[in-house]
Amino acid sequence: MRKHLRFFPTLFFMLFAQVAFSQQADRITGFFPGISFLRFVELVEGETSYRFYLKELDVKDLTVNLQAKEDKLEDVLTVIFDKTDLKFSISNQKEVFISKGEKLVVKFAPDYFLQNTASSSSLVQDEFVRNRRYTLGTPGPGTEATLSGVITSLENQKPIEGAIVYERESQRQTLTNREGRYEITLPKGDQTLLIQNIGGYTEQRLLNIQGDAALDITIGEGIFSLSEVIVRSGALTNVSRPEMGVQSLSVQQLRKLPAVMGEVDIIRGILTMPGVNTAGEASVGFNVRGGAADQNLILLDQNTLYNPSHLFGFFSAVNSDMVQGVELYKAGIPVSYGGRLSSVLQVTPKAGRQDKIGGSGGIGPMTSRLSLDGPIGKNTTFVVGTRLTYSDWLLDYLEERADLGASRAQFGDFNASIQHQLGEKDKIRASGYFSKDKFQFDPDTVYSYSNLNYALTWTHYFNDDLEADFSAGQDKYDFEVQGEDNPLNSYLYGFDITQTFLKALFRHEKGDRHIFTYGFHGIHYDLNPGKIDPLGAESIVIPDEVPREKGLEASLFLGDEFEVNEKLTLSGGIRLNWFGYFGPQTLPEYAPGEPFLPENIIGETNYGDGELVKSYLGPEMRLSGRYALNNWSSIKAGVNTMRQSIHLLSNSSVITPTDTWKLSDTFIQPQTGIQYALGYFRNLENNAIEFSAELYYRTMNNLLDYRSGATLVLNDRIEQDVLVTKGKAYGVELYLKKVTGKLNGSFAYTYSRSLMLTDPTERKEQVNRSEWYPSNFDQPHTANLVLNYELSRRVNTTLAGKYSTGRPVTLPVAKFEYGGSERVYFADRNSFRIPDYFRLDLSVNLEGNHKVNKVAHGSWSFGVYNILGRDNAYSVYYIPEEGKLNGYQLSIFAEPIPFVSYNFRF
Repeated sequence: MRKHLRFFPTLFFMLFAQVAFSQQADRITGFFPGISFLRFVELVEGETSYRFYLKELDVKDLTVNLQAKEDKLEDVLTVIFDKTDLKFSISNQKEVFISKGEKLVVKFAPDYFLQNTASSSSLVQDEFVRNRRYTLGTPGPGTEATLSGVITSLENQKPIEGAIVYERESQRQTLTNREGRYEITLPKGDQTLLIQNIGGYTEQRLLNIQGDAALDITIGEGIFSLSEVIVRSGALTNVSRPEMGVQSLSVQQLRKLPAVMGEVDIIRGILTMPGVNTAGEASVGFNVRGGAADQNLILLDQNTLYNPSHLFGFFSAVNSDMVQGVELYKAGIPVSYGGRLSSVLQVTPKAGRQDKIGGSGGIGPMTSRLSLDGPIGKNTTFVVGTRLTYSDWLLDYLEERADLGASRAQFGDFNASIQHQLGEKDKIRASGYFSKDKFQFDPDTVYSYSNLNYALTWTHYFNDDLEADFSAGQDKYDFEVQGEDNPLNSYLYGFDITQTFLKALFRHEKGDRHIFTYGFHGIHYDLNPGKIDPLGAESIVIPDEVPREKGLEASLFLGDEFEVNEKLTLSGGIRLNWFGYFGPQTLPEYAPGEPFLPENIIGETNYGDGELVKSYLGPEMRLSGRYALNNWSSIKAGVNTMRQSIHLLSNSSVITPTDTWKLSDTFIQPQTGIQYALGYFRNLENNAIEFSAELYYRTMNNLLDYRSGATLVLNDRIEQDVLVTKGKAYGVELYLKKVTGKLNGSFAYTYSRSLMLTDPTERKEQVNRSEWYPSNFDQPHTANLVLNYELSRRVNTTLAGKYSTGRPVTLPVAKFEYGGSERVYFADRNSFRIPDYFRLDLSVNLEGNHKVNKVAHGSWSFGVYNILGRDNAYSVYYIPEEGKLNGYQLSIFAEPIPFVSYNFRF
């Protein structure tokens, strides 16, 4: 070692140091004044032909503080690693392997790292040896070149949507579209291209780029192809994408979360995100940024789910084995989505593999499931899955706490899709979903509800820049209750909603900086708001039916994502929405200027079948932008307006089976809202940690609240019980996620308020004297913690915790006598709260061995839900007993509930 290779004071050289390299024999020359070892690696790789392979955790605290002059890399590393337990090995092909404790013995076949010197404008995966450096393109003018191609799965040869193609040095990256296509512009010369799947699996390509070229790449979905190299390029989407308020979850992430009875649950997965909450345990639906549960659009591929749960909210209605991933849009909602005020949850279904038939399934304490997928012939694939329950034992277990011992419940669901490739430019996909729930709280009353969805989608590629999806289908949800308490009073009550839709979505890439989205969306609604009939020959129940409702909603939309420059990206658009309410209907006429009350009816108007009764027209605006402060942080801002023409009639804080839906009409206008959002996004520790802070403020008009004692079931004059109400919500969301290392996880904290106000002009009733009051789902403080610790490649454990402020309730505070009887006086609406909610869950996932030649790969999940056994209140209620009004607290899971489940795939 030369004497001039020595250490210098760090502060001095942080001010005056320069770094240089000698290209002769890849020797090292330069000042390295107190820089991190990872930065040193980047400098060496950028100026020499050396390539490093290491675990970042091993060197994250290591600092390089020296001067070198035409020294060998071996001598430099010897000085850097002095007094550490780090070792290095350098292959003949200048691959540097760094290990901790023991030195690696590096032996490769003579041609393992040979460079492919054939210049080509097009290379495909089959020609690649993973560790060679390949020359792509034909030399030409300019300093940059464009690579494009398709990313496919090694397991099933299907295109991978959402894979990240990333170049480490220039920090440039792009995402693959639905067909796995990507395009990225990179500096010419030696580059290392990284490809990361949505589940976190990565591939690497060593390239010498001389000109534009096509490069198709196949990556694995079930193994880490570079297990000793830590790659976090996927985290850059947190900073780089123009939208804000978007949360993504892969099935791999969902499977690590503890859930009731070991069932992977999509809804419970998104409840770990900031700004997302639920009104209580075993609640149907979720609330986003102060909105009601019915203000969320839940899409299973192209179809809408009106009830997203099984078994009173214990389980999600979507089988996780049939899902590729989910995205929740809380703000920056794409212009192609509309019809709801708060959020859009897009569930992307799994595509069938092309090489062979395989499947997955699981057996748990309450459910079993099985799915199969694979090819049918050459150009056709299928996916099919089902799930069944045997849950009665749980209701017996809960008998003492919730008086559910006489209850029975069962559910099942079925998914299927088939996809056929018509040619290079066309494919069609048919999909369907059916679910059925049946339950009873006592032997005499049976409830049931079902979802039925099906759709046909045609995808056409006009050229490399323009593609389109055309979809048509139908969504149906119905509910039914049979009451048989007394033969004289036996009844059959039910309601249903059917919507038929037609969609056209175009995606047009115009040049390098514009991505246009435009299209059409039409929905025809057909509602049965409620119908009751006698059940049995002895029943004296009088038949009654609320007239059916029909409506038509049509939307045209146009959006553009515009990359102004490397720092600024804008995304905006407009959606023009028209809604029409149609006959046949007979509607009352109220005296002008008078409230909608029975005494103010002055006549009726009859409308024929198909006759337009009332229409509404209005725009929805979208605008968001991202400004990059540097490669690791950005500021985002956005504003969007939304409209909702269909309303849920419910005076509870959650969706219940007996709730019904109502279309906007002459008396009830569409809900409208506007949301402003501002956020700061930053990645730390070389993308190992993601941080975001978002502020939002939203206002809402034409919300539904109700008069005291309102009747919602079989009410054909619902406008008489509805109050004109405004709403506002605001809050701050903090999110911290660690994505690498043995210990990883996330922490989300939300402070939010959701308030309502009866319009001062409303004369039917003034709730709380027309002052702002908390909505049913106002929960100011919410915190979610998820910690995953990987004990080994086969064993990981997860601890999940949740805290939230108790939701508002209205309580009786006094009693008085009036008209000779005793009455109860209630406090202001929602002026009290149930106790705060806190729960801890624990799970351990044990993977089977990773042998390749196995009939099936199995795994076990063990855990405890509510490990502390906290008696969290779901609601409070009051019962008159011996002249007193006694209050009680209802808790669903008041005991620790252990679970074990076995999962397999083949």
